[in-house]
Amino acid sequence: MTSEVERLFEGGTVLCDGAMGTMLYACGVFIDRCYDELNVTQPEMVRSVHQQYLQAGAEVIETNTFGANRLRLARFGLGEKVREFNLAGAAIARQCVDAIREKRRAPAFVAGAVGPLGLRLEQLGESGPEEARAAYAEQIQALAEGGVDLLLLETMMSVGEAEQALLAARQVAPQLKVAVLFTVDESANCLDGSSIAEAARRMEALGAEAVGCNCSTGPAVVLNAVEKVRAVTRLPIVAMPNAGTPRSVEGRNIYLTSPEYMGSFARKFVRAGASWVGGCCGTTPEHIRAMHGALRAMAAQDAGEGATRGAGEAAPQEVGERSAARLSVAFPGVGGARAGRKDEAVAPEPLSERSRIGAAVADGRFVTMVEIVPPKGIDCSRELAGAALLAEFGVDAINVPDSPRASARMSAQSLCLQIQQKVGIETILHFTCRDRNVLGIQSDLLGAASLGLKNILCLTGDPPKMGNYPDATAVFDVDAIGLAMIVDDLNHRLDIGGNPIGGSTGFTIAVAANPGVHDIDREVRRFARKVEVGAEYAITQPVFDLKLLETFLRRIEGFRIPVIAGIWPLTSLRNAEFMKNDLRVSMPEEILRRMAAAPDKDAAVAEGLAIARQMLDSVRNEVQGVQVSAPFGRYGLATQVLGLGKEGE
Repeated sequence: MTSEVERLFEGGTVLCDGAMGTMLYACGVFIDRCYDELNVTQPEMVRSVHQQYLQAGAEVIETNTFGANRLRLARFGLGEKVREFNLAGAAIARQCVDAIREKRRAPAFVAGAVGPLGLRLEQLGESGPEEARAAYAEQIQALAEGGVDLLLLETMMSVGEAEQALLAARQVAPQLKVAVLFTVDESANCLDGSSIAEAARRMEALGAEAVGCNCSTGPAVVLNAVEKVRAVTRLPIVAMPNAGTPRSVEGRNIYLTSPEYMGSFARKFVRAGASWVGGCCGTTPEHIRAMHGALRAMAAQDAGEGATRGAGEAAPQEVGERSAARLSVAFPGVGGARAGRKDEAVAPEPLSERSRIGAAVADGRFVTMVEIVPPKGIDCSRELAGAALLAEFGVDAINVPDSPRASARMSAQSLCLQIQQKVGIETILHFTCRDRNVLGIQSDLLGAASLGLKNILCLTGDPPKMGNYPDATAVFDVDAIGLAMIVDDLNHRLDIGGNPIGGSTGFTIAVAANPGVHDIDREVRRFARKVEVGAEYAITQPVFDLKLLETFLRRIEGFRIPVIAGIWPLTSLRNAEFMKNDLRVSMPEEILRRMAAAPDKDAAVAEGLAIARQMLDSVRNEVQGVQVSAPFGRYGLATQVLGLGKEGE
């Protein structure tokens, strides 16, 4: 657990939960009640709130202990209940997180929530700092004993009080990492008049592992604070604003900021430098779900997911490397069906018996695939003719992308079905998470299996903002790893809720890999996770740099599955520059020089073909097959790369 907690502070985006008090108030708990006492008197109510936030996608949940220090509890005559309330709060949150980890294989963490004492230090008299530190130490020690993973010192109104809380944490729980969050005014200054930048500097000097801002008057003010903090520190920054300023509606304080608005600010927080995002007063599981979705879409956009016509997959920037597993948390059963229904799960038939491609992969035979992109209209005669040409020359399978680069095209499933029925060659269906929620994913997968489509390449998908319809809504309920989990469960005859579906879908499960991605460590970790959840072979993005491929293959030796290398025959210098600059494919300068030296169009095509053939020859002994793209529908060019024929249609 310790190493996992440390990774939370390494720069990836972390989604926290929202308001506890708001949710308890909505359950009918009077505002003048001691909410910390509910950990003992109504634990199921507290547990339900935690579960709702986890299901909404939160990775870090806070204990219901915001006011569980001796000074605040004394106002309710409960000053002697500090240890009891904090232990109970930690236990409830721990149970919820452990259940997520066990049932859904998704990482989640417990943050011990420590709020302000409710009195200024000067109001405590001459012993103010010492008394404050003692009160914090008492609470923090109980939280540590209760098994929290980290501490969130939140809604701090003065730098002096925050210092005492941090010193107390270092004194009694030095093993726990600490994030310190201040509440600020409309000018983004702490409530004692200190600048948020100075507060952050002082917390960093005392050893805080993260700093930030929570509560305050709403997301716009917190965004301003994040920008000021980022200018003075490289620590992870936490942004957890209120859902705006509350308004009194029929005697109740109502927060009117919508989940969609909070979702838009989640992206802004990350762009401004925040690593952790979540919500405070007025935020609900719906707000966190919207933030979750916004971060997923942003991650896919940043990564240029499946940018090369869907042939390969760049690892998304975090929501994170952890997001892949975490995404499934919002949907009970996703990726964890067999964990809860082992008695119902039945192993699928061997890979070699599921499809011809499955047999070739299982037998270790060198596999050849060519990619055919669906048309933009309803006429697919050209694509069918291309598939027939490729089948004639002995290509093993046709890869069909799913609206690559977020373009509006004929459905990949339709073209796959027509190719198999009219041509007879097997297809590999690229299946993305962009346009379907988990219900749609399951429905489409069941339909594909019933139609005889047996090979699935699991991809997150390009976000709409990359395409011609940037305002289209993206879904991204899960990403490629969550999708692979779903497919694997369907293969084991279980639906997303762990219920038996009768027969197995019998899919071969392919995933994408990008040996040339900038952060290769993250890509390798994601690849390992894909293998863990059921991936059986992988297809890479186009490879132009053999050294990068060799490095990637060495890095995955401990969890190696058959790898199919992507090959792209360049057609011009402009094509090469587009691959490098727009699709973020690693392109050695030597290849750019070779393409630039071609005197005319035909010479450029010939040079691109030569490069592709050289790459195929170089990788032949390193991988178990190749997938060749056919740029601009030049299917005959693909056969030439494979050494199967001459230039065709």
